[in-house]
Amino acid sequence: MGDPESYVPADGVKEAVNVALALGQPLLLTGEPGCGKTQLASNLAWSLGLTLRKFETKSDSTSESLFYRYDSLRHFESSSRGEPSDPLRHISWNALGAAILATLPAEEQAAYSVDGIEPTPRRSVVLIDEIDKAPRDFPNDVLNELEHLYFRVPEIGNTVIRADNAHRPIVVITSNSERDLPEPFLRRCVFHHITFPDDETVRRIALNHLGAHVRELDALLDEAVSFFAELRADSTGLSRRPGLAEFLNWLVVLGQHDTARQRLTTTSVRATIGVLVKTTSDLRRAEDLLTTWLSRRDG
Repeated sequence: MGDPESYVPADGVKEAVNVALALGQPLLLTGEPGCGKTQLASNLAWSLGLTLRKFETKSDSTSESLFYRYDSLRHFESSSRGEPSDPLRHISWNALGAAILATLPAEEQAAYSVDGIEPTPRRSVVLIDEIDKAPRDFPNDVLNELEHLYFRVPEIGNTVIRADNAHRPIVVITSNSERDLPEPFLRRCVFHHITFPDDETVRRIALNHLGAHVRELDALLDEAVSFFAELRADSTGLSRRPGLAEFLNWLVVLGQHDTARQRLTTTSVRATIGVLVKTTSDLRRAEDLLTTWLSRRDG
């Protein structure tokens, strides 16, 4: 799933990307885990030849942490030892901060002690992943900064660092819809919901990502896609439906399983089902579904 070249875009994704690019607004993607939200940002960066900078949102993320991290403890310890007290020595630039700095001339980047200075200003793709994990105030705290692509650094005299609009970063934000995002935040984004791919697209994704692992196993691949769809159906009652990454991992181990090279069997599925289902109750349900599925296939 980590190969951006192998990404298969869902319906409407390209159009949503183009709208976001035209408006210069962040692209907000929703959809269940495993539907390809994160991979879209990687594919976009790869397609445009840009650097991908990723911010993994956590439950304690702050608006500041999207741009930089200031190690106040190290600064205090350095000062207490009589070492130079330049706060820039204790600042590390995070995803959006680094992307904004990359739009500036090299000499300005050097003035802010940027690691890996770009010789010429350039654009980046910034992924803010799973923003719904952040504290409730996080989206509102970054409204203006995301819209106008600037940030302040109080530790260096409240300096404002603003992106050069000619190299404006492309911002992709993902959400698993675990909670609602604020209305003012939503107004500043282009929204797109990624639906889970149909069986034929799942098959294409498997061929793109796994290549030689599955190209000689056409019959097995067809059966695996069919049973995967059975597990994911609304009527199955699983507490957690498996995602694409889990399906691809399952195919890899199925292809290595001696009894699974031509057809799914009770033995091969039971030996590998832990890749797809993660609870005891789901395991029991999956085994019942397998019995029914095999009876229908062989009947």
